[in-house]
Amino acid sequence: MISRQNLRARIGVFATLASALALSACATTGAAGDTASASDAKDAKKFAAKVESDGVFPSTYKPYPNIATAIRGATVYDGKGGKIENGVVFMSGGKITSVGGPDTPIPADIAVFDGTGKFVTPGIIDIHSHLGDYPSPSVDAHSDGNEATSPTTPEVWAEHSVWPQDPGFTRALANGGITSLQILPGSANLMGGRSVTLKNVSARTVQGMKFPGAPYGLKMACGENPKRVYGGRGRTPSTRMGNFAVNRDTWLDAIDYANDPKAKRDLGKETLVGVLKGDILVHNHCYRADEMALVMDMAKEMGYKVSAFHHAVEAYKIGDLLRENDVCSAIWADWYGFKMESYDGIMENAAFLQREGACVVIHSDDKNDIQRLNQEAAKAQAAGHRVGIEISDATAIQWITYNAAKAMGIADMTGSLEVGKMADVVLWNGDPLSVYSRPEKVWIDGALMFDAANPKLRPVSDFELGQPGEGDVK
Repeated sequence: MISRQNLRARIGVFATLASALALSACATTGAAGDTASASDAKDAKKFAAKVESDGVFPSTYKPYPNIATAIRGATVYDGKGGKIENGVVFMSGGKITSVGGPDTPIPADIAVFDGTGKFVTPGIIDIHSHLGDYPSPSVDAHSDGNEATSPTTPEVWAEHSVWPQDPGFTRALANGGITSLQILPGSANLMGGRSVTLKNVSARTVQGMKFPGAPYGLKMACGENPKRVYGGRGRTPSTRMGNFAVNRDTWLDAIDYANDPKAKRDLGKETLVGVLKGDILVHNHCYRADEMALVMDMAKEMGYKVSAFHHAVEAYKIGDLLRENDVCSAIWADWYGFKMESYDGIMENAAFLQREGACVVIHSDDKNDIQRLNQEAAKAQAAGHRVGIEISDATAIQWITYNAAKAMGIADMTGSLEVGKMADVVLWNGDPLSVYSRPEKVWIDGALMFDAANPKLRPVSDFELGQPGEGDVK
């Protein structure tokens, strides 16, 4: 057991902290009666308490019917920095079966698409979206992204606000090739609640879209938003130092909760314990470099890890620190200057991060930008070229595929064209980094979900049926 006073004396020692927080239920492992060795206890480094919310609201997602399909003759970007000219991508049973050059065998009697002059990428992934919880039409009745009633609301789950009929989902599929996306709560709160990762398919319920096996995220925010929202009401926090004080106290309360087997169930603390166990990933809205550095120090103090800083317009100032701490930067290509903490943003942000060897992700945070993340990646790439930083096209594609999957904890399942991964694939009618190119076909788990030449494969939600121009993709 560890006290708050002792905890403060162990700042930055994650392994020591984590093992000290382990509950007595970890006393044995393996077969009944086997006593855990010292190395077993050291390797556990986690809370033994079961999180009560495990297994509730489970994914009911089932892939749509698929057939064995090959694309040949296209330029293939594999999502991990590789490029194959005149390549072949073969998918079967909802999985990538083979990826290679023109001599890659293609079985007879399967669907084959000629990709000559076209391009293939993994499905595009948006790490930061509010589709469904800030859906269209944008009216007060649909505004469900911020539970702005307390500075910390880790107990809320974004999926309980997601409206599956949001027309934005099908627009993102058809115009942007989006096959997976993370839906986050808003940024009014220091701790805004759990995120949810979705497969971009039509379903009656959010659980029918829920990405199977994807970890939850915890949305956090620092800087102007929480201090403005709550300080403006005469409440704490009203300053940046108040932000950090509330955060640290909340983490300490969660640690006490984890160590108390008799504690009354608390949904918010369950989420925080999930973070401390490493099961829930932290996605932190943060603009300024100095605050990002402080948050990384706070994470070391409390025993968790930041998966990605979102928006991160000053990330270029601390690229080395982000690389050393293995923290991704989910950023825009060129949005900055709209408030003081975003004032020092630069268009070369992604390029400078890439030069430092840090993880770059291009995100949307917008119902329109999600339809052109490929173009946003191209803009960030071009900004680098203008200052002499050469970034390959294959690397720019990685910013919106594999790197996003890595930061979301799903890179072992999707994000790149590798044998055994989900067949989430986009066939583009031209260079995907060109403003003149659009998705021609999109597969999710090997099922053809969009075909520009087939209006019947343009999903229309119930909400749009009967509306003027129903199903139009614009």
